[in-house]
Amino acid sequence: MNHRIKLMMLPLGAAAAIGTGCSGNKALSYPEAPSDNTVDVYFGTEVADPYRPLENDTAEATLEWVKAENAVTRKYMSQIPFRDSLSRRLTQLFDYPRVGVPERAADGRYYYYANSGLQNQSVIYRTDSVGRQGEVFLDPNTLSDNGTVALSGLFRSNVGKGRYTGYTISRNGSDWEEIYVMDTDSRELLPDHIEWAKFSEPHWLGEGFLYSAYPRPEEGKEYSNANENHQVYYHKLGTPQSADALIYENPSKPLHFHTSWVPDSEEYIFILGAGEGNGNSVIFRCADGKPDAWTVMEPSQDYEITPVDVVDGKILFITDYNAPNKRLMAADPKKPAKENWTEVIPEGEGVLTAVDLTGSDKMIVSYEQDASGRAYVYDRKGNRLGAVEFPTFGTAYFSTDKGSDEVYYSFTSFTYPSAVYSFDTATGASTLVSEPTIKGVDLDDYVTEQVFYPSADGTKIPMFLTYKKGIERNGKNPVYLYGYGGFNVSLPPGFSSQRLVWLENGGIYAQANLRGGSEYGEAWHQAGTKMNKLNVFNDFIAAAEYLIGEGYTSPDYLAIEGASNGGLLVGATVNLRPDLFKVALPGVGVMDMMRYHLFTIGWNWANDYGTSADSKEMADYLLGYSPLHTIRNDGTPYPAILVTTADHDDRVVPAHSFKYAATLQAADTGDAPKLISIQSDAGHGAGKPVSKLIGELADRYAFIFYNMGIDPTK
Repeated sequence: MNHRIKLMMLPLGAAAAIGTGCSGNKALSYPEAPSDNTVDVYFGTEVADPYRPLENDTAEATLEWVKAENAVTRKYMSQIPFRDSLSRRLTQLFDYPRVGVPERAADGRYYYYANSGLQNQSVIYRTDSVGRQGEVFLDPNTLSDNGTVALSGLFRSNVGKGRYTGYTISRNGSDWEEIYVMDTDSRELLPDHIEWAKFSEPHWLGEGFLYSAYPRPEEGKEYSNANENHQVYYHKLGTPQSADALIYENPSKPLHFHTSWVPDSEEYIFILGAGEGNGNSVIFRCADGKPDAWTVMEPSQDYEITPVDVVDGKILFITDYNAPNKRLMAADPKKPAKENWTEVIPEGEGVLTAVDLTGSDKMIVSYEQDASGRAYVYDRKGNRLGAVEFPTFGTAYFSTDKGSDEVYYSFTSFTYPSAVYSFDTATGASTLVSEPTIKGVDLDDYVTEQVFYPSADGTKIPMFLTYKKGIERNGKNPVYLYGYGGFNVSLPPGFSSQRLVWLENGGIYAQANLRGGSEYGEAWHQAGTKMNKLNVFNDFIAAAEYLIGEGYTSPDYLAIEGASNGGLLVGATVNLRPDLFKVALPGVGVMDMMRYHLFTIGWNWANDYGTSADSKEMADYLLGYSPLHTIRNDGTPYPAILVTTADHDDRVVPAHSFKYAATLQAADTGDAPKLISIQSDAGHGAGKPVSKLIGELADRYAFIFYNMGIDPTK
């Protein structure tokens, strides 16, 4: 089977003078950032960009500025008296064993990931029997000395019952991937090695595999230059990468993604194209057919099409074509155009998220409803046979195999660490396989509730609140409000042990499901894009107002955090309503909305944001909320702000955070600290080693508590 294990588990001034008390912040002195007189013109509107030199992240002046900024931040953090105790507590909370869902492979064995607690990267194990301790199959911790090489996926061949296993790695958090191959039985590494793969989902085809890659980037610009001309190659085992066959490219669309997909039968090669619309195009050909004999299934990128498998001669796929909440459809390869598609499972109230085929001609069909997971058993004809019962609202991930009736799944929620269950499709019974335990923590002390609050236009927005039982609504509870709101990304319930350091100190964790995500299908997504983007910020502001109005907290005890598109959310929201928050944490954020599309894959975000080149109306709209360009400079007090980014972030280049932080520090926004922390040998966030993560979290929580005047050691 083409299983790909998903691993569950961005001249210089003087140094700062820092206040000595939790409420005694004094104005800081910040390094002088490299600057010039750059002014851009957008449809007649002049926009200054004085910190343009910071876009060159390898320039000596930028490197010196980064060093000086980190020195200011480290000095500030070192003077927080309880920062080290928070680090020790976080280390304790991370130190518990966790195990992933077993996946049955073609060789009849089961593969799963596990982490003993403080391992930087989770290890892949294999076993002959689920529940029995397995042998180490692949340990990514051995691939680097500091844990900065992350395993991003496995893909196993069908040949010889899984004779070969391919795996992908990422170095220093970059989106660039390398591909290696090993003999499954002996675990011997083969000489095959692929470089410069990116946004690739390798799939085996006979004695080789398909993968997607970009041309080798210019030396020194690997993490900043725009990525163009995504190509699909076929690599035959035992040959050098230079001999790989080009399977597909589209030079007329240099900004499109092209990824391959091969069904288990390996009878077809599918190419999925994306980059313009909110969906993807689909073409396919027989695997042993002529290289140019592509059949068009859907030429536009207007609809999302996610292949599931080829079953009984029909292409089975999930799509939002005429179904914003998605449905399961089938297509005849001989007549694959959408006018010939047939419906297998119609659109429902919840959003269809996954279909997993099992033995006995059954399917596990997963939905998201009110931002929480649901799952049901169907037969292949689309008849619902039963439900998978979960203990509370949460998130489940299923592992199935068409050659077996075995079904396994993980379940997690805010107070439920990820546990593994087996599921009987005949009886509907779930049996616990493994459940983690965190020493010294009683999770029954905490509770989660879901509330629905009105946004500015009256739209009801769901939000999860997790806190210690018996908490009083006295307006003095510290609240950590998290959001994202974009790119069809949902924020379902999930466990994170690091949040316990917040909860056990009387904090409330709030997670808002803003528009722009996928919680309620494509309509919910579209309501937070382009000229509707302000809805997302209004939803987040309304969440804060609800928490204050209902007595959960007050502005003196409210912190907000978001990363990537969520960093944009935090930056824009602070500029709109600085009075609502005490602390803000924008991480690896998209802060320059006028130029974001010019770096790496920023152009791909235009479907959500629009670009400053589209029209005057679009440029003016972006300029009206761009975090970099809407920072106040009139003495309005801002919350304490800690910006975070990393030197190897090639998703959202660090220049966004660099320019934002420099502008923020130069503006008249009161005495609360405006700091930036730039991690080295790290990227957008994926695959970050536990050691780095604990240090980052210790800074984050210390910064929040300190600026709220709370000592968590007392």
